[in-house]
Amino acid sequence: MDTPGRKMMLIINPISGNGNKDGLAEKIADRLAPAGIALEVRKTSCRGDATNIAREAIDRQFDAVLACGGDGTVNETARAVRDTGMTMGIIPAGSGNGLARHLAIPVDPILSLDVILQDHRENCDYGTVNGQPFFCTFGVGYDAAVSDRFANSGHRGKVSYLRSAIEEFIRFHHERYTINVDGELITDDAFLVACCNASQYGNNAYIAPQASLTDGMLDLMIIRKASVIETFMVGFDLMAGMINRNRLIEPRRMKTCVIERDNPGPAHIDGEPVQLGNRLEIQCHPRALRLFTPGERPKFRPIITPAEDTLRDIQISLSHLLD
Repeated sequence: MDTPGRKMMLIINPISGNGNKDGLAEKIADRLAPAGIALEVRKTSCRGDATNIAREAIDRQFDAVLACGGDGTVNETARAVRDTGMTMGIIPAGSGNGLARHLAIPVDPILSLDVILQDHRENCDYGTVNGQPFFCTFGVGYDAAVSDRFANSGHRGKVSYLRSAIEEFIRFHHERYTINVDGELITDDAFLVACCNASQYGNNAYIAPQASLTDGMLDLMIIRKASVIETFMVGFDLMAGMINRNRLIEPRRMKTCVIERDNPGPAHIDGEPVQLGNRLEIQCHPRALRLFTPGERPKFRPIITPAEDTLRDIQISLSHLLD
């Protein structure tokens, strides 16, 4: 039901993804105005801006904060919104859009506004690692090394990310981890270790297909050391949503976890590279992030759901070409 006179803060990252965002704020405002939603528009210019703007919106008692950008913008905005009761909306305009895809929010800025107009609000989980919040995924190992290489490449977009992934795959060496999962001790050589609040990294790469944002748990995915060919084949299961069935994968559900490693290499938080040291303490924070969501979402089906999501992406891309 529409509530007249609502005011929302729209935070736009003008350089996220590859799309031109000229005029996007006006289009969003025009789409929301008939529902009685007025926007104050702010653009980010440097790291941390989205967090500061969102805190201002909370202090000024806006009805909601809308994050328009990629997973980095979503993370920065959610850092301020978590644990406050403020509602956050996601307007995907990045390269991966992992959290939006998990929630079945259309990865088109204008189409995604239908979710906000439905006004369905849901209390979702988030995680922290050494006190730093993540809302989609946190990881160490190969995926973190790729994020670090991509960030240092000076280029954006899917092609550049794929190049970074291939270059890192050629040179990457497995690492040894000792992991305490809710009291259970695991010591193993691993290709990567991922702690997942949502089901995918982004771009329909399903690292934890059965993950839920509302179950009060995180999904721990350990990909064990294996041959180059066996490890390479994990990528196909990742895209098909069948990674849980791969013999190299050791999935766990957990509320808390401690990861210890010999070398303080890179880690990533929602795709952004960070340095966190050798001891990593992970915790789930249940139902502490309030989001606009589509409500009931279809059950994940391996192969079928990824295929449907890919077709939907193609349709959106074609519609943009015809505009």
